[in-house]
Amino acid sequence: MPDRVLLRRAGRAAASAVAAGSLVAAGAVPASAAPAGDRPPRTTKGPCRYTETPDEPAVRKVPLPPDPRRTPTRRVSAVLETDHGDIGLTLDPAKAPCTVQSFVHLVRHRFYDATSCHRLTAYDRLKVLQCGDPSFTGEGGPGYRYKDELPTDLPPWPGDSTGARKTYARGVLAMANAGPDTNGSQFFLVYGDSGLLPNYTVFGTVDAAGLAALDRIAAGGIQPAPEGPTPPVDGRPVLPVDIDDARVRR
Repeated sequence: MPDRVLLRRAGRAAASAVAAGSLVAAGAVPASAAPAGDRPPRTTKGPCRYTETPDEPAVRKVPLPPDPRRTPTRRVSAVLETDHGDIGLTLDPAKAPCTVQSFVHLVRHRFYDATSCHRLTAYDRLKVLQCGDPSFTGEGGPGYRYKDELPTDLPPWPGDSTGARKTYARGVLAMANAGPDTNGSQFFLVYGDSGLLPNYTVFGTVDAAGLAALDRIAAGGIQPAPEGPTPPVDGRPVLPVDIDDARVRR
């Protein structure tokens, strides 16, 4: 199986990376890219340094998130209301404070409401549902990026003699990206243990009801692509996955 990355696609280059196999969220500008226009992109002054991406404007306009000066540690409960049932999430700011802050910010600004999850994978080493792009293209984002908060405690992937690949276990919630420090709005939910390089920020977990919903979605299969393998292993889910409402539980 190709080493499929959870990428947000960044134009043709990312499309090539996706074809080679990865978890990409297309459309993010690399952290080193020069901004468009004369005005430098706005960046928050706290530790997260949320930074505008003028070359990749927001699919839905949202302000930059507030940048917490103190690292929050209290876990946050959230829910994605879908047409396959509620997917409950537990967000862990102790592991990924900037990611949780951004995700909650986008939820509260209704960025994820009335969106559809655009990608389902069924590789031996990659079993995820990818969501978070209101454009449903894999190229959309919130108009800003922020730093990685990469996991250091993931177990090794069985059979990987190099030790480089780690286990993103069933039930993990993590961010898709388009390279280092290009996190935006796209995220993935792991419905089956997946072996990946630890290049994706883990920021929470999926509850039992949510995993049951993911199992139903995965069982529905993946839409075939021209000249793609049979059965398909990467593409849009056969059963549309609509996030009707996303909210933070009090």
